[in-house]
Amino acid sequence: MTLEERITADMKTAMKAKDRDALEAIRSIRAAIINAKTEVGSGGTFKDEDGMKLLQKLKKQRDDAAAIYREQNRADLAEVEEMQAKVIEGYLPEMMSAEELEAAVKDIITSSGATGMGDMGKVMGMASSTLAGKAEGKAIAGEVRKQLQSL
Repeated sequence: MTLEERITADMKTAMKAKDRDALEAIRSIRAAIINAKTEVGSGGTFKDEDGMKLLQKLKKQRDDAAAIYREQNRADLAEVEEMQAKVIEGYLPEMMSAEELEAAVKDIITSSGATGMGDMGKVMGMASSTLAGKAEGKAIAGEVRKQLQSL
């Protein structure tokens, strides 16, 4: 079952269960998928790899919005954003631990033959594609930088 099919099925389930909170989050995911399919250059298709990036983006947007609402003492709005982030998180694969990320980056550096910070772009390209959906880009970049500096 593709991500798009899973979203549609979950949307129907949420409608039948009258779960407004989940339904709102799932509808926002579905709208983002439809927008991605209709973008210029997409060819009207949507791949699951693109879906993971899209879901991470949506979750980050919700987390950022919740943080802003908390700063402005708007707990009511922050709770809505946090709930939606939790629903979106349910579609993402489990994130790697720091130890797993460190080991994965070490393997990527070894296989790429990187010798120092000059190879940061090459290593980041490989790491970003290999670890997409498993770790945040910021965490990947930090780990790559740390390991390349120690070479």
